[in-house]
Amino acid sequence: MGLIMARMKVINAIVHTASLAAAGAGAGLAQAPGSDSAIIIPIQVTMILAIAGEHGHRIDRSAALPIISTQAATMVGRKVSQFLVGWIPGAGNAVNAGTAAAITEAIGWTAHRFYRGLNNDG
Repeated sequence: MGLIMARMKVINAIVHTASLAAAGAGAGLAQAPGSDSAIIIPIQVTMILAIAGEHGHRIDRSAALPIISTQAATMVGRKVSQFLVGWIPGAGNAVNAGTAAAITEAIGWTAHRFYRGLNNDG
């Protein structure tokens, strides 16, 4: 297995693990509006730090936050869905978990493309 394939395997695990953790936080805190961000954002920051590290870049937490902010429109959509159905037990938990996971996946793969581009390794 080549270096790029090995790196992709690790990045895939990082992104999916973070997405699962975000989904768990989103599901568990669906009926408490806004409180899941305090848990999900650190998960996403840690994911970005790990992805940057896999690409050979050492960054600090403050450098990871702009990548998360690029997903601001998606986060607004998440808040709308949480407002509309987040308070409904069962359905709200599922919607909140799904949107938290999807946003975290999008942020993870955005970070991967960004750092891959810095390395010019296609």
